[in-house]
Amino acid sequence: MSNERKFPKRTLWSIVLLSFSGELAWAVENQYFNTFIYNKIAPVPLYVSLLVSITAVISTLTTIFMGALSDTKGKRTIFLKIGMIFFTLTTALFPFSMFFGSVALAVFIAILFDSIMTFFGATANDAALNAYVTDITTIENRGKIGSIKEIMFFVALLVVYGLSGYIIEAFDYLIYFLIIAAIAAIFGIPGAFIAPEPENLKPNQRGYWNTIKDTFNPRTLKENKDLTLVLGSVGLWGIGFFSFFPFILIYVQYNLEIDIGTASIIVFIAFLISIILAYPTGRLVDKIGRKKVAMISVIIETIFLFLFAFAREFIYLVITVSVWIYAFLAFNVSTRTWLKDLYPETRRGQFHGYYLVFNILIGMVVGSLLGGFIAETFGTYFTTTTELGLLPGYIPPSLLFIISAIIIITAIIPLIWAKEAEKK
Repeated sequence: MSNERKFPKRTLWSIVLLSFSGELAWAVENQYFNTFIYNKIAPVPLYVSLLVSITAVISTLTTIFMGALSDTKGKRTIFLKIGMIFFTLTTALFPFSMFFGSVALAVFIAILFDSIMTFFGATANDAALNAYVTDITTIENRGKIGSIKEIMFFVALLVVYGLSGYIIEAFDYLIYFLIIAAIAAIFGIPGAFIAPEPENLKPNQRGYWNTIKDTFNPRTLKENKDLTLVLGSVGLWGIGFFSFFPFILIYVQYNLEIDIGTASIIVFIAFLISIILAYPTGRLVDKIGRKKVAMISVIIETIFLFLFAFAREFIYLVITVSVWIYAFLAFNVSTRTWLKDLYPETRRGQFHGYYLVFNILIGMVVGSLLGGFIAETFGTYFTTTTELGLLPGYIPPSLLFIISAIIIITAIIPLIWAKEAEKK
């Protein structure tokens, strides 16, 4: 399988369906779970930070332990099937947290439900699917196939951001999350069941607990210097990105005072541009190299995130959002492809756990808590009525995006010394 023409259609369709389902739920979890807590339980940014950071820990640990199990068994599809079935079922649980009688209890139940969903989602998507894509691709076509996953990510975002506001306004959150769970099931479960097991995948002979022990051994990262440098860049990017991303819709709604229809148009244009450019970007990653694309992406993201902090007019919002979203896509395609090139062949599930440690555990936990702190320290105080009564709240400030841009530019430093894998 040295070129894309030999790539089996059944396998390609399984990647498309699984990616769309997983990214649909990811987009909903990382935005509308947050707005649900903010709007229906309490408008406190740190509650959002807690939700994001705790589930980030769950996601990371799940990927490490279930990824190691997948490597040890030499199987991927069983984890895709079980994970996807329960992932879609548990997505529907989340909105029922608002029926509990106090703010503290409602927040606790929301985090609990999200954690359960995250376990199954990480099993299917992070532990199994990412390793699966690495198993069935080569260094020559990995960027192209990786770009297909990114296309489905933005298609899912297009659906979520384009329709969610209207569905929530028409039916409220309970029906909305049930609809999302149904859509994820319709696409994801068939995708899991048509996915063929990788032909040359062999069980990791190290054993499960030896693999886990090795995962938490610092020497493992020291022995994979280039991989560690790329992961360091991913971690710095993650801290900057997740400082603002969980609060982006809250910022647009309350700080910029933009109605849901106008916001949908801005997001639609930005995601459509990224969808169009995703596959050419994957080809560019394969052609000129992972490193060049990643470094350029960091610079572009920094500049346009900074400009977004000062944007108020419709046209400037469209331009800045479109460019920093595209830079986000390009960075993901290049670094994820780069990391897959560097993963040891029989330990791909385990090593993708490292990606989650840096991008999710470090990036999401540190970033979301930093973002919540900035929002409450420098944001605008107000009071509002939710399902649980009259409560105080805070509106995130534009300063959030300036600080995030400063953090993201540091992600270029580890990339300077990182080397790409040699083509075989």
